Amino acid sequence: MSKKILIITRNLPPLIGGMERLNWHIADELSKDNDIILLSHSEAKLMAPSNCDFHGVRLNPLPIFLIIVFIKTFILCLQKKPDILFAGSGLIAPITTFWAKIFRKKSIVYIHGLDIATNHWIYNLIWVPMIRNANIIIANSTPTYDICLKKAILKDKLSIVYPGVTYPPLPRNQHLINSIKAKHQLHDKKILISVGRLTQRKGLNEFVDLALPLIVAKHPNTILIVIGDTPSQSLNQNLQSRESILKTAQKHNLSNHILFLGNISDDLILSSWYYLADIHVFPVKHIPEDPEGFGMVAIEAAAHGTPTVAFATGGIVDAVENLATGRLIPINQYHSFSEAVISMLQNSKNLTNDNCEAFAEKFSWKNLKNRLNSLILDSKN
Repeated sequence: MSKKILIITRNLPPLIGGMERLNWHIADELSKDNDIILLSHSEAKLMAPSNCDFHGVRLNPLPIFLIIVFIKTFILCLQKKPDILFAGSGLIAPITTFWAKIFRKKSIVYIHGLDIATNHWIYNLIWVPMIRNANIIIANSTPTYDICLKKAILKDKLSIVYPGVTYPPLPRNQHLINSIKAKHQLHDKKILISVGRLTQRKGLNEFVDLALPLIVAKHPNTILIVIGDTPSQSLNQNLQSRESILKTAQKHNLSNHILFLGNISDDLILSSWYYLADIHVFPVKHIPEDPEGFGMVAIEAAAHGTPTVAFATGGIVDAVENLATGRLIPINQYHSFSEAVISMLQNSKNLTNDNCEAFAEKFSWKNLKNRLNSLILDSKN
C-alpha cells in the first residue's frame, strides 16, 4: 500500500559524499512505490529525483537551516499530510520525531555512525533522546547498530539497512579506459585507487606515510590515484588536504607515485577508474567518536570486480568480505596493510571478479528499497 512520506535531509547532491548519494537513492527508490515529499537545501533542487515533490531551504548556516526546516516541516505536515516523517540522518531526528508526535504520524530515523557515536554533551542531551523516541531507527551497519544499543535505543525499534550500490554497474568501456591510461601514462602501472572525501578519518595521509613507501619499494611501478577532495560543506571539521598529503609524499620521494583527480561527477569516468584499478585502498582510521558508518566505496569497487584492502573498523567490516572481496587488516597495522596490498598485486587468485560482483549484488538499491518498504509497512511499528 502506497504511503505519503516526507523525507528530510541536509545531505543531498551537489554536496559530495556517501550520505549524499544514499539519501538521494532512498528518495528515488521509495518514490517508485510511494508519494515522496523531499525537504532539503535549495541547491539540491536541480539534482533531486524527478518523482519527488521537492522543497528547499537555504543550506547555511547550519542553525538557520535547522530552524527553517523545523518551520517548513510544520507547514508541509499541514499542507501535504504525510503518513511518515523520515529523517535522513540523526541531525534531523528532533524535527521529525517532534512533528510526528504532534501530528500522530510514524517517524523513521536513518542513523549513520557519527550520528550516534559522538559524545558531545549537547547532542547526547537533546538529539539522542529524540532519536530514541522515533518509531523506527535504522542503523547503516552492524557496528552502528551496536552503538545504538549502547545509547539505550530499544532493540525492538532497531533494524539494519545497508546503504546500496548501483548494480549492475555501468558496462566496461574499454575505449575510455584505454584513453584514461594513455592520458595519465598508466600503461604497465600497478594502480591503487582511493575514492572519498579527504578527512582525518579516511586516513589517506597516514597511508602515504606508513604504508605506501613499502608498497612502492616492492612494486616501483605502483601509482596511487586519489579521487575526491577536501569537503567544503562538511559538518566534520577534521579534514586533510592534498597539500598535506603531497608534503608527506615528498618526504618519502613519492610525489610521482600519487595522482590527485579531485571530485569526479561523471559516472562513466568514475566507473572506468574502478574498472582499471588493481586494488581499492581504504585505510580508514579507528576513531571511536567518529566511526566510519559503512563504507559504500568498498561495495562500489566490488561491483566493478575490484577488491578492497581496509582496516577492520566501523561499518567497513560489513562492506568487505575478508579473503573474498578483499582483506580486512587489524586497526593501525600499517605494515600488515602494506603486505596485503603487495601480496594481492602479486597474486589475487583468491579474490576473483566473480567473488566481488556476487557480494556487491546483495547491496543493490533494489534490495534497499524492498527492505525499507518492508519496515514502512510493518504494522508492529
